[in-house]
Amino acid sequence: MGFELELPAHFNAADYFVDRNIREGRGDKLAVLCEDRSLTYAGVQAGMNRIGNGLKGLGVRMEDRVALLLLDTEVYPQAFFGAIKLGAVPVCLNTLMRSKDYLYFLNDSRARVLIMDAALLEVFEPIRKDLRFLEHTVVVRGSVPEWALSLDQLIEDRSTQLETAPTGPDDSCFWLYSSGSTGVPKGAVHLQHDMVYCAQTYGAQVLGVREDDVCFSAAKLFFAYGLGNGLYFPFSVGATVAYMPDRPTPASVYDTIRRHGPTIFFGVPTLYGSMLQAEGSLQGVRLCVSAGEALPADILRRWVERHHVQILDGIGSTEISHIQPPRQHQAGQFGQVGSRL
Repeated sequence: MGFELELPAHFNAADYFVDRNIREGRGDKLAVLCEDRSLTYAGVQAGMNRIGNGLKGLGVRMEDRVALLLLDTEVYPQAFFGAIKLGAVPVCLNTLMRSKDYLYFLNDSRARVLIMDAALLEVFEPIRKDLRFLEHTVVVRGSVPEWALSLDQLIEDRSTQLETAPTGPDDSCFWLYSSGSTGVPKGAVHLQHDMVYCAQTYGAQVLGVREDDVCFSAAKLFFAYGLGNGLYFPFSVGATVAYMPDRPTPASVYDTIRRHGPTIFFGVPTLYGSMLQAEGSLQGVRLCVSAGEALPADILRRWVERHHVQILDGIGSTEISHIQPPRQHQAGQFGQVGSRL
């Protein structure tokens, strides 16, 4: 598979993944579905710009880190790209960790601002006074303690217009922390061009993501795998993404598939195995994707026999952003890549 990425000297990922969709006429296109809420690309752009302006009002500058401790909702792309458009660097944090882990992540990244879901305040409170660099905490979706700002306060009266920071393809864009299997977790620094590369190789040439697709990832956005599945793959082509903030159980996943009608579903082997033990339909899904661990051949066989939908198994890592496309792959042959039939 030959591929050469050519980007201009001045390049910002938020402009590419959000503003470009507006320029290309997709402002009214549905970008995000979450529970009973929805957001168009124009809505994502407005929210992104207001959050970017709100962060700017807090004194956030280019290359400052902004930590995101958020569940998968429509707020995530607005906060993620709002920081990037400002030239700041979002740090995507795992919502399933312990207080001491957040103490490490926030001090190690030296994040000046934390945008977090109210549901996680209980695990954050014990370490709040031990954070050496954090200056502001913004709380989303719930009660806000007196020492924090609400998201509404952050964006109140903020403009829906934001000048794009003069970043380049090789500038820092976002951080993801590794699992820590070889010691403490390491912060993998990804550049402005990394998401584009993944979207144009694995997203376009292997998965064939299209504008009319609806993507749904049970793997959460704080994972490298989930961030591609649920954010920059669909946004790269103006497709729609479905979010589920709850824990991915077979029942909740099947319910989300029924409600939002995704055409591409991203899971992990353990979830695929448990879904085979539950009742549910994949009506409308054209392709399933697996990563995170090796997909057992028996699960693949039973899945295809029951649902008549292929699972594309891939290998990736936090450090390379997503799944590495096989060198011998040719576009359109996804049924053969990584399968263990």
